Amino acid sequence: MIDIKFLRENPDVVKENIKKKFQEHKLPLVDEVIALDKEARAAQQEADELRANRNKISKQIGVLMKEGKREEAEEVKKQVTANAERLAELEEKERELQDKILKDMMVIPNIIDPSVPIGPDDSCNVEIEKFGEPVVPDFEVPYHTDIMERFNGIDLDAAGKVAGNGFYYLMGDIARLHSSVLAYARDFMIDRGFTYVIPPYMIRSSVVDGVMSFDEMDAMMYKIEGEDLYLIGTSEHSMIGKFKDTLNDEASLPYTLTSYSPCFRKEKGAHGIEERGVYRIHQFEKQEMIVVCKPDEAWDWYNKLWQNTVDLFRSLDIPVRTLECCSGDLADLKVKSCDVEAWSPRQQKYFEVGSCSNLGDAQARRLKIRVRGENGEKYFANTLNNTVVAPPRMLIAFLENNLNADGSVNIPKALQPYMGGKEKLVPLHD
Repeated sequence: MIDIKFLRENPDVVKENIKKKFQEHKLPLVDEVIALDKEARAAQQEADELRANRNKISKQIGVLMKEGKREEAEEVKKQVTANAERLAELEEKERELQDKILKDMMVIPNIIDPSVPIGPDDSCNVEIEKFGEPVVPDFEVPYHTDIMERFNGIDLDAAGKVAGNGFYYLMGDIARLHSSVLAYARDFMIDRGFTYVIPPYMIRSSVVDGVMSFDEMDAMMYKIEGEDLYLIGTSEHSMIGKFKDTLNDEASLPYTLTSYSPCFRKEKGAHGIEERGVYRIHQFEKQEMIVVCKPDEAWDWYNKLWQNTVDLFRSLDIPVRTLECCSGDLADLKVKSCDVEAWSPRQQKYFEVGSCSNLGDAQARRLKIRVRGENGEKYFANTLNNTVVAPPRMLIAFLENNLNADGSVNIPKALQPYMGGKEKLVPLHD
């Protein structure tokens, strides 16, 4: 959510930003907010004047009563009553106007960084850099669930009977590999100075409103029936929520946290053939990283965060690239975002395995995450997040890039301690 003062003083900039995000239907909201804000400030000014006059008039009544001027005092009392009624009306009007303003402001997208490429959808995202040499082996790479089945490592049919489409059973070496990757990612981030956290897996609506746009919430979140609770779609939601309504000393920043959680997503929309198996699912686990920092440190952290993911994947012998997200592919709260994509030897193309985002002060403004500077000045923090690793999707890249012609899977040295020292997984059948 942007600063209303900024919108008030720069309406054309806000409108141009809306156009860059290809959301022209939101343009009327800018003028609507300006009109509502003007009305709200006028109501506030009149209310402030009535409050200021209240004590003055009360003293006047006392003086008149002492002087025996009861009739005049009664007339002044009537004025006090009328003023009180008017003040109540103005206070109610202020509340209604502020609610309308907030509703509109929550929909107006954040101001994107000037470096963001302009385009309507992800087809306009721009490759930044490749890390590692993508290899296409001289043998056929099976579909990822077929690889897993050779190890008796997955059962989608049983999961479908138990929970429906979009769920899975992982078993044996594949389940162990899944857990090992998460444990390795946890330690990888701890070694880089991040504090490990296991957060709540459910959050209240006030936190949901603070961390994501309404469109994202509708497409992603599962609501707990009868309670003000939602299942998290990523631990970023509850991790940023941890700082809700806080005033943090500048000297304590940055907060650098890495969190494990299961994640639950509706995943609305049609899914293509490559999204079968465990590519797009309703339940998965993830290691996440979040940073709460001063505004002038945000871009340094942005670059550190995506580099962490690149380094982790390269340590597991997986080629990756970074992709700059265009304006139309950015969620409304984001200032800038890049995806980390892993190489798929089977598809001979890259696919998303992580996303790094700088949200500026949008989440902090919604959740009232403030910082107190050395001079006593108070301002909103900046927040950032990035995926460390999200199996089982990440397992697709791992299995394809470490697969041998005989169906065995190499275990990179970095992961071997987490796999009981195993250097290779051997299939149980063809």
